[in-house]
Amino acid sequence: MSATAGDATTPNPDTAKAAERRALGVACGAHALHDGYTDLVYVMLPIWQSEFGLGFAALGLMKTVFSGTLAGFQIPAGFLAERFGAVAVLAFGTALAGLGYFFAGFSSGVATLVAALFIGGLGASTQHPLASSLIAHAFAGARSLKALGTYNFSGDIGKMTLPATAALLFVVLPWRQALMLLGSIGAVAALAIFVAMPRFSAHEAAAPRKGDDGARPSSVARAYGFPLLLSVGVIDSATRMAFLTFLPFVLTAKGASLQTVGLALTLVFAGGAAGKLVCAFIGGRIGVVATVWLTEAVTALGIVALLPLRLEAALVLLPVVGIALNGTSSVLYGSVPDLVEPARRQRAFSIFYTGTIGAGAISPAIYGLLGDAVGVKTALVIVAALVLVTLPITLVLRPALTARTS
Repeated sequence: MSATAGDATTPNPDTAKAAERRALGVACGAHALHDGYTDLVYVMLPIWQSEFGLGFAALGLMKTVFSGTLAGFQIPAGFLAERFGAVAVLAFGTALAGLGYFFAGFSSGVATLVAALFIGGLGASTQHPLASSLIAHAFAGARSLKALGTYNFSGDIGKMTLPATAALLFVVLPWRQALMLLGSIGAVAALAIFVAMPRFSAHEAAAPRKGDDGARPSSVARAYGFPLLLSVGVIDSATRMAFLTFLPFVLTAKGASLQTVGLALTLVFAGGAAGKLVCAFIGGRIGVVATVWLTEAVTALGIVALLPLRLEAALVLLPVVGIALNGTSSVLYGSVPDLVEPARRQRAFSIFYTGTIGAGAISPAIYGLLGDAVGVKTALVIVAALVLVTLPITLVLRPALTARTS
């Protein structure tokens, strides 16, 4: 079987495996760095508050500028990749993300700091859609789902390591020099991405292997499958952010101290990181629909079960909730290639990430109004109920995930 429609030769298996490993390794590295840059803002907020005398509204603006730019420019990043190539745009975006932090080290006031964060967010907008699409081109079938799950997990590694590295650097360096050093990593990573990432044609899919059917999505799947998958992703992302918003208040009502709340969030995040990796492999074994039913049902039951539990029991349950809460995302992201033709995957990933990240950004405000109206516990019960809305949607989605043509 040929690698592409116009290729008459069979690719060397060893060469194909090497290209897969490079694609996955480079994409995971890019994800770790970009997600680390995104969460580095949280570490910097207290420093910037002290340095520039900022209020909480201004500090909120700092985070909104970076995250809002990241979310808003993912679709344009997909269009640019179609014109200039995904690898080139991803490399340029990585350099730009690092440049934003490098310039932040030179900031003399709020205006220059906002401009630096805008540059950083603009560069970071390239990573999710383009790295995902490159992995989808490199891997076929169930292997693509597992590879995307590994990629999804790598972002959590960056969220843990880069802010921790920054905290250590602040012990020996002034914050400005530390930021310039961390920003310089982006330039080095950009060069590595440009040199090491394999190039894939926009119309090229990964060569199928034993166990993969290599088929393309049918016209029926293309018509309604992707919008349904996006709707599940939007609900899942909104649920995750709403739960994290209310969780500290639920634990405080159970008598948790500030330190215990921090521990609880760490347990959720640790479970979530594991869930992204584990659930992708579960999805490859039992299927996407079954996995979504499993994770969303556990999420809903776990949220409701937390409410009457004593604090100690709640802490034991939180890692399980974290696994289910974040695990769904891996199988959802990993299903995009099954529903979209190879030539449209960059654009599809751009839309998918924009929708899910956008939903996560606005849901705390919406659910916050609900919490004010009905109370935290009732609001969480409603959140759990809305999670279950994804279950009938996935049943409708099932034919789109299985209706493929040769």
